[in-house]
Amino acid sequence: MAEMSPPRDLRIIPVAVRGEIKSGDSLLQKLVRALRQQRLVLEQGDILVVKHKIVSKAEGRVVDLATITPSASSRNWARRYHLDARVTELALKQSKRVVRRKRGVLITETQDGLVCANSGVDVSNVDGGRHALLLPENADRSASQLYAELKKVLKLSIPVIITDTFGRPWREGLTEVAIGLAGMKALHDYRGCRDPFGYELRVSLDAVADQLACAAGLVCGKLSRTPACIIRGFRYRAGPGRARDLIRRAANDLFR
Repeated sequence: MAEMSPPRDLRIIPVAVRGEIKSGDSLLQKLVRALRQQRLVLEQGDILVVKHKIVSKAEGRVVDLATITPSASSRNWARRYHLDARVTELALKQSKRVVRRKRGVLITETQDGLVCANSGVDVSNVDGGRHALLLPENADRSASQLYAELKKVLKLSIPVIITDTFGRPWREGLTEVAIGLAGMKALHDYRGCRDPFGYELRVSLDAVADQLACAAGLVCGKLSRTPACIIRGFRYRAGPGRARDLIRRAANDLFR
């Protein structure tokens, strides 16, 4: 596969969305209205990056914590580390397996295969702690739906990336990852290409969807009320793609 030349210019354009997103809201209408208010126009070649929270809110993935009855195990764990037992219980119910549980940190694998803290269950930027927000039931499907709606309304094929904030083994701090994707390849495979010195690359497989998610995180901060952005100038590879393609298979995972 031939090497792609780097873009001359790369822009990350924040898209502020006014008002709260509620269950049943049209995310497309909210985003189109926000673009118009900011006098922004999507162009062919753009990529739309959306934080998962507005997707989850629109899809009704909000849970009233008053309806959650934690188990004795969850209560003991929460009491020991000054946590909310209801959030712990909800995280366990959303998980496929517990990866690590130590010193108040609960790392789980979700039903979709994502490995993250508390199965992605979050209470920040919701309503002050009364409700918790779950990840989209199927973020790839959510991205595909928004991609199709954009194509129908705007007559443009605009790839969509849905992101969330994850911690990382061996590294401090949080960073963005792609949990949903449509309209582009998640990975750039450089294996078989030659570097400027003629060496044939053997293992280079770039997680470009995650790289773009991280770039978007620079303008879509947790406190900025900017849940979306446009990435302009990146030469992506169009075609069917899923964020699920970024999850390493168990057979190739040395840490499982």
